[in-house]
Amino acid sequence: MTTLLPFLNACGAPFMHGRRGIGHPEAVVAQMLDRAARDAAAPRPDPDSEVVRDFSYLVGQFAGAENLSAIGWASVRTDLQNRLTNWLRVQRLHAEHPELAAEDVSDPVVVVGLPRTATTLVHNLLAAAEGHRGTLFWELLHPDLPLPAKETKKIIAGVESGQKVINLLAPQMLDIHPQSAVKADETAFLFFHGPQHQARALMPEYEKWENDRDTRGDYVYLKQVLQVLQHGREKRRWVLKNPIHLASLPELLETFPNATIVWMHRGPATVMGSICSLVETSHRLHLKRVDRHEIGRMCLDMLTRLVERGRAARPGITPQHLVDIPYDWLTASPHTAVPELYDLIGAKWTNRDAAGLDAILARPSRARKHDYAAQHYGLDEMEIDRAFGNYGSLAIATLPRRN
Repeated sequence: MTTLLPFLNACGAPFMHGRRGIGHPEAVVAQMLDRAARDAAAPRPDPDSEVVRDFSYLVGQFAGAENLSAIGWASVRTDLQNRLTNWLRVQRLHAEHPELAAEDVSDPVVVVGLPRTATTLVHNLLAAAEGHRGTLFWELLHPDLPLPAKETKKIIAGVESGQKVINLLAPQMLDIHPQSAVKADETAFLFFHGPQHQARALMPEYEKWENDRDTRGDYVYLKQVLQVLQHGREKRRWVLKNPIHLASLPELLETFPNATIVWMHRGPATVMGSICSLVETSHRLHLKRVDRHEIGRMCLDMLTRLVERGRAARPGITPQHLVDIPYDWLTASPHTAVPELYDLIGAKWTNRDAAGLDAILARPSRARKHDYAAQHYGLDEMEIDRAFGNYGSLAIATLPRRN
């Protein structure tokens, strides 16, 4: 972590504890509602609505998080403010343009699986297929109807500037999870809620609340966003990615009844250290003190819960909706496997895809530096395997298969 971070935290500490700081979450929420209404050119949302009540709860949980730093609080506020503004803009657009509801987005390809199981690679591969497209990072951070080229360019430049700041404060992110404003990214950047917030700060009460909540509203909102992003543009099949979809496969299919779920599988013990390292890097950006063993326990609990819920949903998913892809099968011979993967999801493999495959497969040289052992986080291979039960049987399968 850069030496600039402690200096910035020291400078920002007085503002963190001011009249609209962590000690006054209600005032913070009121300010965020006002700003979101202004920036989204929309009516101020009802503070007693379920969405805003749940949002207020999340803000309060972050405000009460142990060891949150000044930079951490600023990062949280910026991110949650953007999510609130996006939600309000999308609601306004749907109210102003009722024709958006007729946009058919019912058949996306949805890539799921534990982090570090080639989900990003597969997302990029399938989004590049003819007639397909992914949700670009800048679109997730500013969903809107088609805008003038100059305004779009300004939004993209703003997203890129934000990424430069993150990479300056936490250069390790370039090794672990490089991002680009104009490349496809995870739909987690849309949702108000989800286990991804634990990567900023451990919030046990919020974790329990989030595990028990009904996620149907998330997928209704995701559908609304895709309809906005599709309207007035060339219609193509959406390719989405988000590991947390594993916990809500029935809810996802309820909203997207023609979806194809591509579940990536890899031995959990081989990826756990890398996942924990990603969370540790984020914690060091957001917290004053970091506990590696607490990170290890949280990651193990969260990921086993995702897999358990995904596996519990499998019997109710018809074969045409779910494709299992072993990591080793894909990576051992990608020039053979990728065309077969295209066929499995109903995509057309073309000469253009073949010519571009090596560029997509190429890993940035920095990414090879990221390799951490689970033992650094108080976990051992046997404990991880026990926690996931017989899930490893899917991960070691030699061929892809339908549910």
